[in-house]
Amino acid sequence: MRRGTFVRWGVPIAAAAVIGAAIGAGPVIAAVSGDPVLPERSAQQLLADAAAAVEKSEGMPPMSGTVQQTSSLGLPPLPDTGDGSPLSLLSGSHEVKLWYGDENKMRLALPTQFNETNLILNGDQLWYWNSDTNTATRVKMQEEHREARPTPTAPAVTPQQAAQRFLEQAGESTTISVSNTAEVAGRPAYQLVLTPKDEASLVQEVRVAIDGEHYVPLRVQVFAKGSAEPAFQVGFTQLTFTPPAEENFTFTPPAGAKVEEKAFGPSDVDTSHADGAKQVAETAKVQGGGWTAVAVLPADALAQEKDETGQEKDPRRGGEADAQTLLDTALQAATPVSGEWGSGKLLRTKLLTILLTDDGRLLVGAVTPEEITKAAGVQ
Repeated sequence: MRRGTFVRWGVPIAAAAVIGAAIGAGPVIAAVSGDPVLPERSAQQLLADAAAAVEKSEGMPPMSGTVQQTSSLGLPPLPDTGDGSPLSLLSGSHEVKLWYGDENKMRLALPTQFNETNLILNGDQLWYWNSDTNTATRVKMQEEHREARPTPTAPAVTPQQAAQRFLEQAGESTTISVSNTAEVAGRPAYQLVLTPKDEASLVQEVRVAIDGEHYVPLRVQVFAKGSAEPAFQVGFTQLTFTPPAEENFTFTPPAGAKVEEKAFGPSDVDTSHADGAKQVAETAKVQGGGWTAVAVLPADALAQEKDETGQEKDPRRGGEADAQTLLDTALQAATPVSGEWGSGKLLRTKLLTILLTDDGRLLVGAVTPEEITKAAGVQ
């Protein structure tokens, strides 16, 4: 899809180049043994096919389906605030239903336990429906900002976004293999298996399934060492590559609903979560890289995010409240540790190790306790 669209689809060419560099010009990677479902492809060929498909179809072909994301990291569950906080993705299960005709016809349904929101685009008609408030909003795009359409706050990432994230981080520290016998949502798929070489990583492997016909990423699974089930996965549970019926893009406000009209411009883009993440990122340092990177930041960074005026945000509001709640709750089960670096509390989950030092640092990484305490000793 073109810039300004609701969801970014496809593995970018840059990711294909990264994997190609990681594999080098060596022998073609053979498919894992088994009765072949799809023609064999090396990792280089597969990612080149995916990149070409993105260019050809400008993102993805017409389709409809359901994406489910589940997390089982061993962290305490966060309350569902309904605001789409990224921290809510660390536990539980989340679902997004979608219908995609072309860049001018799309519908996203974001169901939660008690309500549902829908975003419906049909040509120059754009509706946002919130069943919780019984409000239907017709959005009028300001002509100069038609390419910057509003993005719904989704409680889940897409397989494409997750695939991009892991493919970009793969490099010489990764062993890559290919299987041509996977199946996702009833569709034959190739599966890239990314295995970290560094023993300090808590990640056993990452599996990226790519559709065998359209080369769209269908599912990403992250397995922790010693676990038979994925600690994190996002993927299609149902998928059809046929143009959705026109009725999916037609919306009429229900009887009794409050109907509003809103003009959309740059000031209407909700960047609160992105701005908060940026504030935290600006205070963080990264020790190491790749699969064993450890983020080091001030322990109070999550509680001291600033608003646009530079004032401290209300700690009871939104994503930063979730982050602090998660950290406080998780550290109740932490173990006291000490070393040449100092002392603090350490918590290890399936995929994350968290260290809160007594001198006010918070270290987080998908690494062993030994690796994270080693990072604590680096000044």
